[in-house]
Amino acid sequence: MTAVFSLVIVQALLGAFDILFHHEGTERLPWRPGAGRELALHAARNLLYAVVFVSLGWVAWHGLLAWAFAALILTEIVITLWDFVEEDRTRRLPPGERVLHGVLAINYGAFLTVFAPHLMDWAAQPTGVAAQYHGVFSWVMAVFALGVVPFGVRDLLASRRARRLTTPAAAPLAAALPPRQRVLVTGATGFIGRRLVEALVGAGHHVTALTRDPRKAETLAQPVTVVTDLDHIPDHTVFDAIVNLAGESVVAGRWTPARRDSIQRSRLATTAALVNLIGRLEHRPAVLVSGSAIGFYGHGGERKLDEAATPRPGFTHDLCAAWEAEAARAGDHGVRVAALRIGLVLDRDGGALGGMLLAFEFGLGGPIGSGRQWMSWIHRDDLVRAICHAIAAPDLQGPVNAVTTDPIRNADFACLLAKALGRPAALRLPAVIVRAGLGQMGEELLLASQRVVPTKLSETGFVCRYPRIETALAAITGAPRIATAPQASPSAMKSETHP
Repeated sequence: MTAVFSLVIVQALLGAFDILFHHEGTERLPWRPGAGRELALHAARNLLYAVVFVSLGWVAWHGLLAWAFAALILTEIVITLWDFVEEDRTRRLPPGERVLHGVLAINYGAFLTVFAPHLMDWAAQPTGVAAQYHGVFSWVMAVFALGVVPFGVRDLLASRRARRLTTPAAAPLAAALPPRQRVLVTGATGFIGRRLVEALVGAGHHVTALTRDPRKAETLAQPVTVVTDLDHIPDHTVFDAIVNLAGESVVAGRWTPARRDSIQRSRLATTAALVNLIGRLEHRPAVLVSGSAIGFYGHGGERKLDEAATPRPGFTHDLCAAWEAEAARAGDHGVRVAALRIGLVLDRDGGALGGMLLAFEFGLGGPIGSGRQWMSWIHRDDLVRAICHAIAAPDLQGPVNAVTTDPIRNADFACLLAKALGRPAALRLPAVIVRAGLGQMGEELLLASQRVVPTKLSETGFVCRYPRIETALAAITGAPRIATAPQASPSAMKSETHP
């Protein structure tokens, strides 16, 4: 049986990679509207795999029961083939996932070939069930069974939830713009840029998307013009507006000196190139809407932070200040510049919330540190609307806080997110672990308190469609209306002071 177990282990590990990297990571299937049938197939397959793992590790099915076990394996094969058809019908599989599926199919065929003689030996025995033990292999099979059951149950629940998930039409998000605008978007294939492009294209505007990877641009709403280098844009090209969202993720790893340099260069280099482009265009755009972040303010404690608030020093402040200063140089060419200081952007497709959903779905979520820190947030669709508002509002310039008027404490946010998912939020992540694991990144991004208010947006008439966190989370998760969580007071929370 050693060969059988070796092939099963390879199959399980490859399958786990497929689930975690493709289904949970890049494709985010549990949160994709219309993926209900595929999720139901995954649930059935995972639960069947649990029976197979336990059987191979601990039980021998003899006589007629051996044929029942063979029927179980055949059912799993049918489900897998059905799943392949469903995947091709509902989504475009990336090449890597297709190759992995081919490897899984070959390995599974090898397993069936090697296991068939053992199955025939079982069938030759009198009908019954016999316990068996294969040492460490039995325990490995038990671990695999315990691993797939939670995902099977979660996918079954997610398949039912998929019916409630909806994605509002994108075109109305660009309603503030005059018709037929010509817009250059950097960072177009990112979490925010993708939805912005969908809104602009849906509303009939012409979009030019800057991306380093043209293959990613193939999944953008069409039609778009794709460029990989700003130097390729001719001087006579006309843009009415430029939206600059390009930049390496600040949460992709600890802030080592090399990472800090890479994060900063990714923003400043693109922004400098945009300013150079503006300088040589024969017809200059009216406005540059450039990204920034509320990290500009650093740790603000209980203070309400408007655009004129005094910041505290830190890497995020230095990064945002340099980014905004580079974008402001476009003003030398007569272009209005609005630097959006963006808060925590919420939607199920990615961003910070996308990274939290898996942990909270398995009941592993909860407050971070003391839970007292303020989180300033905005729904992704409202951010797209704010970008379009910034393009259309002639008096909006300089730093602009892109957040709702309803910041929330971290503990209350964790409580409401867990409630939306029907899970507890009992696992607090201590500040000492955040600092030890993530260093300054955890300190500035997870533990810092930023109670930011959108003064300029409000003064120019912008109103969020999702002003309250309860409304936003209900729309994102497909949950019924969420009751407001009791406000967490500092005295009611565990005391973990921020330096």
